[in-house]
Amino acid sequence: MKMTEKMEGPSILLLIPAYNEEERIGPVLREYAKYFKEHYAGEFNIVVVLNGCEDDTLGVVKTAQKEHSEIRYLNYEEPIGKGGALIEGLHHFHEANYDYIGYVDADGATQPPAFHDLIKHCREADCVIGSRWLPGSVIHQPQESRRRFASRCFHVLVQTLFWMSIKDTQCGAKLIRREAIEAVLSHLALADMAFDINLLYSLKKKGFTILEIPTEWTDKIGTKVVLGKTSLVMFLSVVRLRIIYSFIYKHIEFILSPFSEWIYKCLAAPHRKFKGHES
Repeated sequence: MKMTEKMEGPSILLLIPAYNEEERIGPVLREYAKYFKEHYAGEFNIVVVLNGCEDDTLGVVKTAQKEHSEIRYLNYEEPIGKGGALIEGLHHFHEANYDYIGYVDADGATQPPAFHDLIKHCREADCVIGSRWLPGSVIHQPQESRRRFASRCFHVLVQTLFWMSIKDTQCGAKLIRREAIEAVLSHLALADMAFDINLLYSLKKKGFTILEIPTEWTDKIGTKVVLGKTSLVMFLSVVRLRIIYSFIYKHIEFILSPFSEWIYKCLAAPHRKFKGHES
């Protein structure tokens, strides 16, 4: 495809959750807006969901918004986590008549052409996700060995508990058909980084199809992930999710709910949603 050609396609809303990203999100927003304006003939809009930012991420987003009308934002003054930000974004825009809603991380690990690849495959499944672990994936800057080991251990845990046969549930590049989102939205409850498991398993349970494709990805310096704490939160989250989907949940919900609230509080992890404002 020549650089000046545009690909016609469905209307797309891209959600970008952001926490203290003033140093990185400006170039990411401009790159996405410019790329899709030049290469995509369908409707394409971006919504940044700010999650308890303590720096000037909001100011950076507002500046980018003045330059590109495709950019909007939702601002939550209290921390609600990446998953919480995505849940709120999906609740806010699932009735906005977009054909597909997707999301990427704010650090730019997934470049615009890689997200465009998901759109090119969107007719093949209800949900298309990028994978760093499939043959054909291009990894420009790999994760450090500790994070890579933790990622593979987490994959084994998820496969053991949920049997989804997805090689990379955590890659921050996903695109979902709006009707599929509407069908599972009420089942999305995990506000932390295990949100992706919640989303994908809910889609599988409802019978929606998921297509995993190789992606192009770069591990970014300045990650917000604290390996030990994040690993513990995600472990507890996926175990809790497995229990929620089990036949015994209705019998132990009264015990599990206050216990999980206490665990999340001890770990200072987000566990509920808050009201924000849009612009």
